Amino acid sequence: MSKGKIGVIGSGLIGRSYTMLFISAGYNVTLFDILAEQTHAAKKDIWDQLKALEKQNLLRGTLTPEKQFELIATTESLEECVRGAFFVQECVPERLEIKRNVWAKVDKMVDPSVIMSSSTSALLPSAISEGLANKNRFIVSHPTNPPFYAPATEVVPASWTDEDVKEKTIALLKEVGQIPVVLNREIKGFVLNRIQYAIMGECYRLIRDGIVSPEDVDTIMSQGLGMRYAFMGPWETAYLNATGMMHYGEAYSDMIFNIQQDFGPPERMEGPTLEYINESMRKLAGPEEDIQERRRWRDRRLTALAKLKKDMDKADAEDSKQ
Repeated sequence: MSKGKIGVIGSGLIGRSYTMLFISAGYNVTLFDILAEQTHAAKKDIWDQLKALEKQNLLRGTLTPEKQFELIATTESLEECVRGAFFVQECVPERLEIKRNVWAKVDKMVDPSVIMSSSTSALLPSAISEGLANKNRFIVSHPTNPPFYAPATEVVPASWTDEDVKEKTIALLKEVGQIPVVLNREIKGFVLNRIQYAIMGECYRLIRDGIVSPEDVDTIMSQGLGMRYAFMGPWETAYLNATGMMHYGEAYSDMIFNIQQDFGPPERMEGPTLEYINESMRKLAGPEEDIQERRRWRDRRLTALAKLKKDMDKADAEDSKQ
């Protein structure tokens, strides 16, 4: 039996992942895009991913891939997508005018009780929902990309978002296996991208100044910092690297402050430095026209990491019972 209908607007990578999350918990999903070939391609990709996850024992929920797949409907009608849905998840391109246009249409089609959620990665929820009759039902649910393999999801309400919208969105995300992180107020870029862009900015300057190659920057992250960050954040890392945070501050705060003073100002990524980075990434990850294969390579490793973390969490839970 279906647990209810969710409308997903946009059948790209994020829309596909959200569809997989919702069907894993038994929700009917109607997936919208403007062209039938786009939703058909999305369904084929979702099916391939479900079967691969089943083989690796990482399928979410209790339903078989076949039962989950049966819960997906597709449409080229926005009205059909949102009709009867209790939750609408928008995953259209990251441009304010596009999102505003979509939500202005949806706003006229939905019941005032519907939750209207956007996957925007940086646009303020107030900027998108301003002017909507049902703006109090609007919220941002920004996933880590790719959402199905990286569960942290930022939940960002506008100042006018109803409290029950936040609570129900958090509950839904937890139900489908995501880990919501709730922001107390909206801020440009939210949290994930503010941290990510701070890292990218300093990496860009180090490459620009000839200190290190793009490939070695990625090695520092994937084989250094990222190894730790796969299991713990920067604060727990610091806590464990010293004898608590107070000791860490005593030992390293002067050094950290002095190094931070040496950071350069924000710089637009463009020109020769960006071309150099792009060429380096083409050699590392393959040409742009073959990028889907490298994404599959990424997802296989994220899937293996997810399985490892799942197994370790299970082992820790069993150890704690003894």
